Amino acid sequence: MLERHRQQLIKDILDQEQFASVRSLTEKLNASEATIRRDILKMSKRGEIQKIRGGAQSINPAPSKKHISSSAFFVDKEKHTETKKRIAQRAADLCKDGDSIIVNGGSSTYMMGEYLRDKQLNMLTNSFVLAAYISENSDIQVTLPGGEVYREQGIILSSYERDNTEYYHSTMMFMGTPGIGQFGVMESDPLLIRSEQRLMKQTEKLVILADSTKLGKRSNFILCPLEDVDILITDSNADAETIRHFEKHDIQVIVVEAADD
Repeated sequence: MLERHRQQLIKDILDQEQFASVRSLTEKLNASEATIRRDILKMSKRGEIQKIRGGAQSINPAPSKKHISSSAFFVDKEKHTETKKRIAQRAADLCKDGDSIIVNGGSSTYMMGEYLRDKQLNMLTNSFVLAAYISENSDIQVTLPGGEVYREQGIILSSYERDNTEYYHSTMMFMGTPGIGQFGVMESDPLLIRSEQRLMKQTEKLVILADSTKLGKRSNFILCPLEDVDILITDSNADAETIRHFEKHDIQVIVVEAADD
């Protein structure tokens, strides 16, 4: 990642969260602590942020509106890229011409676009970046929900209980997750859960895209129990016992070969 891009993301994160430790920034931006410390020092000297012990804080007042607490979309997209692409391709292989599908916003699901563009499909997605890619590169009919654009996550969310999604029916819904394990499919923010649960009501099968680092990982909230999941696509670095646990819950587990990311 370019230094300029990384530093802009640091500023975006601080404007959203007001404070971030060096450690949390290294995890979110997939960078070393030394790199983050250098960025903080440079940015503080330019007066863009304030350097404090163990991290940095925003020089802007607290935001007046609620943001979604999750990693920046384009940062997450750069993690485990090749493995995610293989998972995305396998997910796209499940789609047949004529299908109506729902693709939830996220880095893994965004990568499905490359492998869907030659298919004849109807797609509902709350990812405006995926919608833009599909619209420019395919003849797929794309439907977007109404709502507010969350630029950092690349998604559209509606605050209304009823919108145009209630009239859409799909054979499969594809979504990523920050973690999936014994408690179910995890999510990072209640605003996301409300939207995703509404979309889940409109589909016959729920397909989860999760590389092996997400298996057994917990997050702040539970989106749904394992019983609601029909298919899980992961990679060959997944623990065999963990896979058997999912299969005991009647989940079809599809394993792709992990790449050397």
